[in-house]
Amino acid sequence: MTDYFEVHARDGAARIGELRLSEAVTTPAVVDDVLADAGSLWATEREFPDGSDDVLTVLPHRSLPAGSADEVRESFAVDYPDVDFPSAAVVTADTADDYGADAYVLSDAQGFVGHARAFRDNVIEAKENLPADTALMLSGVATPRNVSLLVYAGVDLVDETLARARGLEGFYLTSDGEYFLEDLDEFPCACEACRKPASEFTRADAADHNANALRAELARVRRRVRDGRLRDYVEGQARHDQWLTALFRRFDQQYSFMEERVPVIRDSELTAASEESIDRVEIQRFADRVTKRYRNRFDNPLVLLPCSAKKPYSESQSHRQFQEAVQYRAHMVSMTSPIGVVPQELELTYPAQHYDSVVTGDWSEDEKSFVAEVLRRYLERNDYPRIIAHLPPGAYTEIVERVADDLDLDVEFTVSEHPTTTESIGNLMRTLDGEPKFTREEREHNVVKALADYQLGPDAGDALFADVELEMTSRYPKLQVWNDAGVQLATMVPQYGVLSFTLEGAKVWRDSDAPTKTVEIDGFVPHGSVLAPGVVDADEDIRPGDEVVVEGPKAFAIGRAEMGGRELVESTRGIGVEIRHVEER
Repeated sequence: MTDYFEVHARDGAARIGELRLSEAVTTPAVVDDVLADAGSLWATEREFPDGSDDVLTVLPHRSLPAGSADEVRESFAVDYPDVDFPSAAVVTADTADDYGADAYVLSDAQGFVGHARAFRDNVIEAKENLPADTALMLSGVATPRNVSLLVYAGVDLVDETLARARGLEGFYLTSDGEYFLEDLDEFPCACEACRKPASEFTRADAADHNANALRAELARVRRRVRDGRLRDYVEGQARHDQWLTALFRRFDQQYSFMEERVPVIRDSELTAASEESIDRVEIQRFADRVTKRYRNRFDNPLVLLPCSAKKPYSESQSHRQFQEAVQYRAHMVSMTSPIGVVPQELELTYPAQHYDSVVTGDWSEDEKSFVAEVLRRYLERNDYPRIIAHLPPGAYTEIVERVADDLDLDVEFTVSEHPTTTESIGNLMRTLDGEPKFTREEREHNVVKALADYQLGPDAGDALFADVELEMTSRYPKLQVWNDAGVQLATMVPQYGVLSFTLEGAKVWRDSDAPTKTVEIDGFVPHGSVLAPGVVDADEDIRPGDEVVVEGPKAFAIGRAEMGGRELVESTRGIGVEIRHVEER
């Protein structure tokens, strides 16, 4: 249990927190000014510190280097007592456990920083062994260039040790590299240490500058975390050092660790500016849910369309032309890099309407392979009487042809030169001649069921609304779902493209065969939010941003999770669920 650290915001593994000292410290942060080390037990026994609310006290410890044998670690393990002041315990990844501290310092960090696989494995092991609501500190490793990646991996606290040491060695550090002092004619910085001529600039000044640059970089990182856009920034920062690039890719390979921490919805833009964007949790999760959870409910032909720069696609000029040509006679699915395929019912669902990508007209082989794989999995799951590709020549048609050959499918191509030419639009219209139209009501019902599939699990839309006569009282995209008794069940939230349930809808969800995400609370009636200490249990597959049913001896509620399932159970501070509706029992 932690009394002096609380997480306020999350962006994947990165967090904005508060070290609750007499003067609060917003994390991630440099903590040299508020850190008190009670000392190592290697040289001598130490008096146990009195502690203070003014500082984070590192309890007496024995640090061990990376690679120490298990029997050595066990022989020299330290027993950490419970204390009533802000404290940090020194551990290694495999000795990490709940010692009642507010923060934990990885003693062997200097041994694995610079080695991508070892860094990833040690940090992930430590994060999984430590309480979810405590701070993680790495000492002697942070620089302005690498600190954004450290935070991205889940590090909360760092110090100036390495940055200052490099300055005293004659190195001037920036967020994208380091320079010998002798090579600088002017300084690319306006901090206080740099406000003097280069001829008067000393190594001590370099140490001060490096510390200032580290703090400035952390301020930038905190802003990115608050905006939910640290990943965008890290994709660029990783390019400045080979080991950072390797580290970045290693964490992308650790999908499960990142996925349980990345929110399922955001209102911030997702910038897809590099090939690594394909590996983002948001992209992979969307592709996975579209090909494993979503199911097409239209009986009409499939029309494959190119994406558009404007989001959602249906509001773009090109897609309005496509809609006028199709006239409800086909199911429209857009192909795009890096998302994959986007059925028309999910065009608002994060990240389909939130991403922006670099458009050059040329697709890399990685992009083609990814989109082809998603399209292949989609067509294996969904059957259509006809497949029509209204796509420009080049990468789009190459992908479709590749998949059609793999699955032995017949595809009709309708584009001449460009999808929006008069000839191409005419081809699309004539190709659909004789096809029956579906109604607006059918489309809206299918949208609601598709959103339920995507949010909750395969066939959830049918399970949730199997015995419910759906009535829509508003127009797309602001759909309201009512039953035939005149009771509202849910609302479509256009901002995220998800369903938001009412209390009655939550009861229908709970009683249906659709997978339910439940948070069990203690004997109280929540108003506004459920704080983490009030959570008794929670489903492990809950992710930040998920719709959740909240049940307790005295209350039934529906809301949105602010933490993942594991963190909901383990945390002793912070908002666990934002409550939308509640009733007393």
